[in-house]
Amino acid sequence: MSTDKKCGACSDKSCAAKGKRPNERDEDFKERQALSARMCRIQHKVMVLSGKGGVGKSTVAVNLAAALAAAGKQVGLLDIDIHGPSVPKMLHIEGAPVSSTDDTLHPVKVSIGDGAIHVMSIGLLLSARDDAVIWRGPRKYGVIKQFLKDVEWGELDYLVVDSPPGTGDEPLAVAQLIEKADGAVIVTTPQEVAVQDVRRCVVFCRQVSLPVLGVVENMSGFVCPKCGERSDIFGVGGGRAMAEEMDVPFLGAIPIEPAVVLSGDSGKPIVQSHPHSITAEAFGRIVRMLLEPQPAGHHGKPECH
Repeated sequence: MSTDKKCGACSDKSCAAKGKRPNERDEDFKERQALSARMCRIQHKVMVLSGKGGVGKSTVAVNLAAALAAAGKQVGLLDIDIHGPSVPKMLHIEGAPVSSTDDTLHPVKVSIGDGAIHVMSIGLLLSARDDAVIWRGPRKYGVIKQFLKDVEWGELDYLVVDSPPGTGDEPLAVAQLIEKADGAVIVTTPQEVAVQDVRRCVVFCRQVSLPVLGVVENMSGFVCPKCGERSDIFGVGGGRAMAEEMDVPFLGAIPIEPAVVLSGDSGKPIVQSHPHSITAEAFGRIVRMLLEPQPAGHHGKPECH
């Protein structure tokens, strides 16, 4: 595959972006070519979804990206939570300048051991961190397209997309704009009220032809750091049971650990700040599952669409 950044530079003759669609405007065709050329340089695109808020989805997205970077992968992290971007805070890059050249934005680079995460978020573009973004669907779609098309992501092994809770405009925009993405990692907590919403998330993925890579059960039991006793505060096993019921993979359970909160507030993912903790080890197992060979069409040579 060519690494030329020009529109239509991909050498794959089967690339759908090379052909103009019926009744497609020239402007839309050029935008689709530019988006395809950018995405063709990224081998794997993974969305992190949740059916409801408060389940620790952004914590999972940030730590998955950090664990992949620590494993030697070139990683991008795109935060598309327009109304509540938390990735800049969790990586301690609030207020970091976003540089640009011509019509291209450059992501903020965060070092993770010997690796790095390349980050873009609406939170990096606000004049003040407490600014409220009051946008309707079409404008949110437009800025998400800009983040995918106009950010210089470069050659990446993985692009992790942190979506807001639910199945609204933002995850739908990404599912439509990134054709043939690897799939979604869906985050839940063990209790039934969260698991019920995750079922809807699985149905959403199936309706938009987005593969489900698996379910992560977050906040799965609290292990006392002093005595080692485990307490299942939010119940236990709901995510695994739901995954089996919906016939999707179960990637693993992440326990509740005080270090997770401290790491998020301090701007260092727990896989970096506490690499030998039970939580970091759990994320390591999940990443190893994601790195295992998948069915044809999801891994290997990047596909152009």
